[in-house]
Amino acid sequence: MSTVSHDDVRQAVRERYGAIAVTRGRSDTPSSCCGSSTDSGLQEKAMALGYSADDTTVVPDGANLGLGCGNPTAIAALQPGETVLDLGSGAGFDCFLAARVVGPQGHVIGVDMTPEMLRKARENAVNGGFQNVEFRLGEIEHVPVADQSVDVIISNCVINLSPEKSKVFHDAFRVLKSGGRLAISDIVTTAPLPEEIQNDLALKTCCVAGASLIDDVERMLTDVGFSDIRIVPKDDSKTFIREWVPGTHLEDYIVSATIEAVKP
Repeated sequence: MSTVSHDDVRQAVRERYGAIAVTRGRSDTPSSCCGSSTDSGLQEKAMALGYSADDTTVVPDGANLGLGCGNPTAIAALQPGETVLDLGSGAGFDCFLAARVVGPQGHVIGVDMTPEMLRKARENAVNGGFQNVEFRLGEIEHVPVADQSVDVIISNCVINLSPEKSKVFHDAFRVLKSGGRLAISDIVTTAPLPEEIQNDLALKTCCVAGASLIDDVERMLTDVGFSDIRIVPKDDSKTFIREWVPGTHLEDYIVSATIEAVKP
């Protein structure tokens, strides 16, 4: 049994992504299972995940850190005037894309627990002239957002990092309006992870060891009260997952998936 506490995991995640926010693009950037460190690599990866070339150029420089595993804005069916919440918003990439769709009458809130990411995202918002986006410091298990105030929740390869995923989904349900929806890209497991991977703190911080089985994700969403749950694994994601930790055959256990659900 692992002796790593929930707070140990959160602190390790905070430290890793804080360092990435500060050093991305430099030679001393921490290794990241799910990210490239070059501008050309970041754009190439984004397009492989389902973003368009336009998506990578209309956001402020430095917003795309290459840390995602899909494109949640592609499945969110956003509409002008909607309020969108991004769980684990990083440097703001998906927030800025959502803001362009919901328009000046809409509103986008990014929540991240890493101060360095928050600082970078806020700088990006200013540099890009985004008036309908704000970034708040907070944990995704306890988001600083009012009850029933959000139309859509997006998230990109972040919920797997939480050691308390049921709380994440419970709080997501709380802040969504009736009829509100989840549109998430995340890493899930298709088979139980080997114990040595499950207990590796470094792998818990880079979208591997903390992932849950698909059936467990569906159960958590159902228990909270979500309906119309749809979890679709993306088998082609194994191509890039195979490169995350060479020699571990991660692709035999984990896969990127889209996760959709509705609050009745």
